[in-house]
Amino acid sequence: MSQDSYDSSMNINFLKESVLKRLAEALDKANSKGWRKLGETVNSDRRFRVSLGDMEMCSLKVLEVEGSPSRSLLRLMGDRGCTVGDLVEFLKMMGHTEALQCLKSGIQILIQPQSVAVIVGHSVRLSCYAAATSGSIMQYQWFKAKEEVPGSSSSDLVLSPVQLSDAGFYICRVNCGDAFEFSHWVQVDVLDVMPTYGLMSIPSEGRLRVVIQPKPKSLLVGDALYLECGAVGKPLPRYQWYRNGAPLKNATKRKLSIPYLMLEHQGRYRCEISCSNERTWSNEVDIVVVKGPRTTFQFSGATECSEDDFIAMGQYNSLEKPYATDKVALLIGNMSYQNHPQLKAPMVDVYDLTNLLRQLNFKVVSLLDLTESEMRNAVEEFLSLLHKGVYGLLYYAGHGYENFGNSFMVPVDAPNPYRSANCLCVQSILKLMQEKETGLNVFLLDMCRKRNVHDKDMPNVMLKVTANIVFGYATCQDAEAFELSSSGLANGVFIKFLKERLLEDEKITVLLDSVAEDMGQFDPTKGKQALEIRSSLSERRSLTDPILPEECSDVVQAHSLLWAKAHELPESMSLDFECGVQLKMGFAAEFSNVLVIYTNIVKKPVEMSSCQAHLINLSDLDPKMMNKETPEETGSYLLSESLPQHCLYTRLSSLQKLKENLVFTVCLQAEFTSLDEQVQWTKEVDIGKPLIAKLDLHRPTRRNSCQQTCLMPHSPSTSPSPSPGAERLLVHGLPCHYPQSSSPFLHVCDPLQGAAGAYGDSLHDDYAFHYENNSYSPIMRLPSVPIETTDDIEDMQNRFMDSLHLYNLP
Repeated sequence: MSQDSYDSSMNINFLKESVLKRLAEALDKANSKGWRKLGETVNSDRRFRVSLGDMEMCSLKVLEVEGSPSRSLLRLMGDRGCTVGDLVEFLKMMGHTEALQCLKSGIQILIQPQSVAVIVGHSVRLSCYAAATSGSIMQYQWFKAKEEVPGSSSSDLVLSPVQLSDAGFYICRVNCGDAFEFSHWVQVDVLDVMPTYGLMSIPSEGRLRVVIQPKPKSLLVGDALYLECGAVGKPLPRYQWYRNGAPLKNATKRKLSIPYLMLEHQGRYRCEISCSNERTWSNEVDIVVVKGPRTTFQFSGATECSEDDFIAMGQYNSLEKPYATDKVALLIGNMSYQNHPQLKAPMVDVYDLTNLLRQLNFKVVSLLDLTESEMRNAVEEFLSLLHKGVYGLLYYAGHGYENFGNSFMVPVDAPNPYRSANCLCVQSILKLMQEKETGLNVFLLDMCRKRNVHDKDMPNVMLKVTANIVFGYATCQDAEAFELSSSGLANGVFIKFLKERLLEDEKITVLLDSVAEDMGQFDPTKGKQALEIRSSLSERRSLTDPILPEECSDVVQAHSLLWAKAHELPESMSLDFECGVQLKMGFAAEFSNVLVIYTNIVKKPVEMSSCQAHLINLSDLDPKMMNKETPEETGSYLLSESLPQHCLYTRLSSLQKLKENLVFTVCLQAEFTSLDEQVQWTKEVDIGKPLIAKLDLHRPTRRNSCQQTCLMPHSPSTSPSPSPGAERLLVHGLPCHYPQSSSPFLHVCDPLQGAAGAYGDSLHDDYAFHYENNSYSPIMRLPSVPIETTDDIEDMQNRFMDSLHLYNLP
């Protein structure tokens, strides 16, 4: 590559973060030409000279998770005025060609083609768009396998009309001078379907739709079975075949083939088809397998099966396993309390649990930081999805307590002190779930179960004696739950071990027993937190059980569709400005009530020297979360690896409070070589009600909502105020029950403390405690920037032993 991509007079601190990261990686891994050599070379220029103390500070970065000495050195050089031209000269003196390559022009593929399934006779478009950091013009070549597609010199490859011979794998080569880059491989699957009424109107890039259905068959032992189904959709649909409700191993193609049938292959077959966030099923068909020629007897027009048929049918019945008519989950993580100490782990816990449950085909809505009315409305929507045979799972992480055998979840707007009328009673929710005849009810409560001395009310919840109820309490009765106190992103203790086993095909109680054993071996919480399981399970129900939908009312179907749309993202869009600039805008969901918007300029006129686009008129949004160069700067740490690079990012949280469509303005500012002044254009964008906003959880709590089940002396619509003579609370609004002697769980002890203190604030302190009236009282400190932490238990013990703080004190 021949041309520098950056102005040599630019300060290196203004390089793109991705370029600085590549530079740091190249310098970190080198020895004789690494960052220490760069420090020695820089000392030849007194303007940027670095001292031994500076180099020692850089070296300490290796002690941090994902720390980089090279990145620290480059930042120091930039602070002292080092430009790109200066850095290039230093790297040339070192002979570090790999680092120099990071500062050269390159090709970045901004839009990758997507695999697609299409019907014969339709048209399909594969798109690939790239840009060079030097601004050079791109040239495109499309290949099918190893052969170049004739006349394919555009960024879009259009096949119209599609023929069976067009099926196969495609790739795009992007050329810029002597440099080139390949796109991802994509597959075009062409379905040979006879034209029927309405079928030819299906767009090739429309919603998932099954167009080829399997057919029932009656075969002999030793015959070959061939079943086929097919769906159109983009990206390419995925397939999983099932027999008698259980998934078949290695049966993930459109066509299922069993070359030699046995009696045990008899059963009911269907295929699950998924595409992005959509999922559907083929028809279920009967495959009958008999031994030898079938002998039948005719009586009054009815056909009786042979003895072999009865044997086969008996085997079919014995192979059946429990199934769900649907799976729905509500996950709530409360952290940002208005009147109580803040928490950290619920964000990571809810995020990890969401991804795992979706792999188990649960319809998941995940929410952070809900008020009392929002929690009640979310639970009400959750209950509306439950009907006969449904698996319902409710997970809560946050502050909580337990009185008289009833568990209470604390909203973020709960007063200090709070009572039962300010909280949600778990047993009240269970009572309403029992009335739905659900197939399985799972409650995972990641909260404290200490007694609330300010709550004297005794809920009158009369539960039925029903089966298939499982409670997983993160801690035992009258005990606390803990989260690791670290500067990075970390799970609470319960989810840390649960996520390792959640996908196992085990009875839910067996799975939780294994989690309890794992937690019991974790030294930091041994003897202080233990998983408690309560169950009335009468069948071998597991979270991996298949879904076999049954007929349900139109109301239930409508609620189910709305729940599914609560994690449906707005369509990505392209904005074309009259000046010739094209802007791509995409959306990602961190949670069902947290949306990340990312924008990228993919096309601009040659005469335009520079341009940038910002989102404005988002009055309710914190400016610190808007138009940032990295997702982390917006507070979105969990999505950073899955989002496209080289964009501007904006994070919107608390979408449940959105009452109208989300409308904002895109402001484009540009400079032309022929003009001295900056020119500005604006476009208004309306993305409707994204994600959870569709459920209108901001509405007033309805009269028949879940809290009415608990007969409380206080009105559910009013929150009791603390009495004038209430005692001043010492820890989390309640008297502390810990002895005066030091507890390792109340003090942060980090082996890096000495090193960190040498050059600034401690790397680890999130909480400190002081003595007041013979009790501990927490003093909140600003949290460090979250970073990924290790999942290795032994390493975690070594680094964070004695470094826990109380997670969910009531």
